[in-house]
Amino acid sequence: MILKIASTEEMESLGSIIAQKVVPGSQIHLSGPLGAGKTTLVRGFLRGFDYAGKVKSPTFTLVEPYEFDNLWIYHFDLYRIESPLELDAIGFREYPGADSICLIEWPEKAGTYLKDPDLFIKIKIIDDGREIQVEVRTNAGQAIIKEVSSVFST
Repeated sequence: MILKIASTEEMESLGSIIAQKVVPGSQIHLSGPLGAGKTTLVRGFLRGFDYAGKVKSPTFTLVEPYEFDNLWIYHFDLYRIESPLELDAIGFREYPGADSICLIEWPEKAGTYLKDPDLFIKIKIIDDGREIQVEVRTNAGQAIIKEVSSVFST
C-alpha cells in the first residue's frame, strides 16, 4: 500500500490510526532518511493511546519506554548502532513480548537480528510531502492495514 502524506498532522493521524488496531506483541519497523517523519508517526501512535507528553527521538538513548496500564510501548532508534550485537548489550531481547509493542526506527541497522515485523513502513520525502509504503508481513499486520486503507486513499 502506498499513501501520500501532505502534512505533519496527517503523519500523526496515520500513527494514531495504526495504534487503534495494533495488538500487544506487535512490532512495527520504520525506515526512511533523517527528517522523513518516523518520530512524527510514533508521536501520532502514542497520541492514539492518549499519551499527551513529549515524544522525542531516542537517537542517543536507543529506547524510550512508555507505560499504559498493563502495556509497554518501546520506541527504538537504531541510527547510532554500529553492529547488531549492540542490541544484545542493551538487552533488546527483553523488550518484545505479549505485554509490549515495539516501534523501531532504522531497523536496517540491525541486519537479521530483528524478527519480521507486523508492518514495515518506509517513508520517502517527496516535493510536497511524504510517500509512505506500508508492507504487511503478518496476519496481525493485515488487520491493521485494513483500518488504514479505510481512512487513507491510496
